[in-house]
Amino acid sequence: MIDPQKLGRRISYLRHKAHLKQLDIAERCFVSIQAVSKWERGQCCPSLPMLDDIASALGVEIKDLFEEE
Repeated sequence: MIDPQKLGRRISYLRHKAHLKQLDIAERCFVSIQAVSKWERGQCCPSLPMLDDIASALGVEIKDLFEEE
């Protein structure tokens, strides 16, 4: 099962590491900035198909969304 809090922290970390804004991710994934914000705060999880888009927008593989550093 996906932990929304951990996934959100990881998305936020990778986004900052890539020097991207929430708007950049939102535009690349065709979602609102509010959706990206909710993911990063762990208020909801992106759908499974959306994980591929998020990973692509961040320049990483899907598995990287679940690794901890």
